[in-house]
Amino acid sequence: MKLPGSTEWMLHCATTLAQLDAGESASTAQLAEYYDLPAPYLAKQLKALVRAGLLAAAPGPGGGFRLARPPAGITLLEIVEAVDGTSAPYECREIRQQGKGALPADECRRTCVLAVKMADAHRAWQDSLAAVTLADILTQIPPTAPARTRRRLLGTS
Repeated sequence: MKLPGSTEWMLHCATTLAQLDAGESASTAQLAEYYDLPAPYLAKQLKALVRAGLLAAAPGPGGGFRLARPPAGITLLEIVEAVDGTSAPYECREIRQQGKGALPADECRRTCVLAVKMADAHRAWQDSLAAVTLADILTQIPPTAPARTRRRLLGTS
C-alpha cells in the first residue's frame, strides 16, 4: 500500500503537537518551517485533522493548532483516515469473469479469494494502526525530544 506524502506530514505534525505543553499551539507557518513543507498545502491537511476532531484550531495572530484530545486518545489510524479517507485500497472488479479466461457465473457466486485475502490484509493493517496512539509514539522517542521540539518549533524551553 502506498500512501501520499501528506500522510507522513500529518503523522509527524500530530506527533510534534503531542510534544507541546498544555495550552501551547503551533501555527501552520511554524510547522511548515519546522519540516520545510509548503504552508498552503500543509494548512489544507491540518484542516482535515480539525474536521476529523483530532486537532483544534485557534484563529488569529496568537492562534495555531493543538491536539483536540489527549495523545492517548488519538490513534495512527484516525490520522491516516482523516488525510486519506477510509476506503479500502483494493477493489475487486471481477475480472475473473472477463476475457478469454472468463469463469462461468456459477463458479463466481462466492467472493473472489483474492478479494478476501486483500480485505483481510487491509483489516490487519487497520487493526495495527488502530492499536497505536500518539501517546505510544511519545514513549518511543528520545526523552530529550519534546524539549528540543518546543525550543525549535516555538522558541521556548
